[in-house]
Amino acid sequence: MPDKEVSIVIRGVLLGFDFGTKRIGVAVGNSISGTARALTTVREEKNQERFAAISKLVSEWDPSALVVGLPSHDSGEPHELTRLCRLFAQRLKARFDLPIILVDERYTSAAASSQLAEMGVYGIKQKPLLDQIAAQTILQSYFNESSLERIT
Repeated sequence: MPDKEVSIVIRGVLLGFDFGTKRIGVAVGNSISGTARALTTVREEKNQERFAAISKLVSEWDPSALVVGLPSHDSGEPHELTRLCRLFAQRLKARFDLPIILVDERYTSAAASSQLAEMGVYGIKQKPLLDQIAAQTILQSYFNESSLERIT
C-alpha cells in the first residue's frame, strides 16, 4: 500500500533554499501573510562554512520550518543535483531539527530571471541575485501549493 500523504500546516517564519553546488539562495517568508522575499546568497564553497552561514540565518530568523527546492529533469525524473539536494535537506534536518519541506523547483531559475528582467536587471547583472530570487520563488510556491514532501 502506498504511503499516505499527510498535510501539515506550519505557521510562522520559514526559510527557503535554492540549493546549488556553488551557491545557495535563501529567502524568508511568513505563513500568516503567505509571502516570501529574497534574503541572501550563501557563497561559501566548503560545507562547514556554508552551514555556519546558514546557522546564523536560522538563529536570526528562528524559523518554524525550512523549505528546500528539489530539482529534477523537466520530465520529473531525478538527476545528480536531485541527490545532492536531498543530502543537503537531510543535513539541514540533522543540524537544526526543524521540519524540512521539499518543493518541486523546476523552472524557478527561469522564473527568477524573468522577474529580474522585469525589474530592469539583465544578463551578468542578474547573477548576484538569481539564486535568492529563485529561493523566493520556491518559498512562495510552498505558500501557494499543497503537494509537498516533508522529511521528518
